[in-house]
Amino acid sequence: MPRFAANISLLFAELPYLDRFQAAAAAGFEAVEILYPYELAAKETQRALLANGLQLLLINAPPPNYTGGMPGYAAVPEGTDRFQRDIRRVLRYAEALKAGKIHVMAGYAKGEAARQTFIENLQWAADRAPEQQFTIEPLNSGDQPGYFLDDYNLAVEVLDAVDRPNVGLQYDAYHAQMIHGDALKVWETFGSRAVHVQIGAAPGRCEPGTGPVDFQKLFEAIDASGYTGWVSAEYTPSTRRTEDSLGWLG
Repeated sequence: MPRFAANISLLFAELPYLDRFQAAAAAGFEAVEILYPYELAAKETQRALLANGLQLLLINAPPPNYTGGMPGYAAVPEGTDRFQRDIRRVLRYAEALKAGKIHVMAGYAKGEAARQTFIENLQWAADRAPEQQFTIEPLNSGDQPGYFLDDYNLAVEVLDAVDRPNVGLQYDAYHAQMIHGDALKVWETFGSRAVHVQIGAAPGRCEPGTGPVDFQKLFEAIDASGYTGWVSAEYTPSTRRTEDSLGWLG
């Protein structure tokens, strides 16, 4: 079985942010990911990680825009200057928290200019921080209409054009199922490019065990592929308490 981690932006969300680290450790997780750790000073998150013996696998970039703007704009041609400013901030958080990966969100744009902007921004980030691993993740158009990166074939085209060793694919079973209709087939086709994996059932994005995805087969395929990274539970529990949704762990 893969090594499982918890996305504590979605799991244990019934608890205050800083209490989620202890809850994740108590549930047996040794690693977590946090979508947006920017509301608190990095030292507060750092203390919570250290106190509970947790490794931070991934954070999202850019920081959220609380004034109502787009949550991501790496592919938005007019957003390049802001992207570079925000990546500098994200890198400071990643260094302080020892975040293994930074997921760079493409944002909402279409066309060749958006594609080229995304490629150039990823190259800039990768070259600025060559020791930092970055990821890109296709998101389904039902949840994120107009999002640039909405297909795994497109993701591989972008990665090939970026051509940087520290930029890789983030595979999410929920989005893979919603985009292409077969999460297992997507893994078999594109899993060799994956540097980070997330799971959630489709179509409800709840815990594994509902919907059409056979997670046992998916986990077996992940193991058989030679992937040695973490598999992060990134779903909204259907239960009031997150602990009650963890039966799929076995």
